[in-house]
Amino acid sequence: MTKRFLTEHNVAFEERNINQNPEYVTYLKAQGFQSLPVVEAPGHKAFFGFRPDQLQQIAG
Repeated sequence: MTKRFLTEHNVAFEERNINQNPEYVTYLKAQGFQSLPVVEAPGHKAFFGFRPDQLQQIAG
């Protein structure tokens, strides 16, 4: 749902798949995350899960 929201709102994003790149698990755990998806955007606090309120702020 997060990817769909970003795509529908024309927000460019980079997907980092933990199944294809397990090193991302270590990075996310170091950041304190234990759930997916994690969204990081410049100028915004990182968050996890489908958060339309936060995504709307990123989309502008």
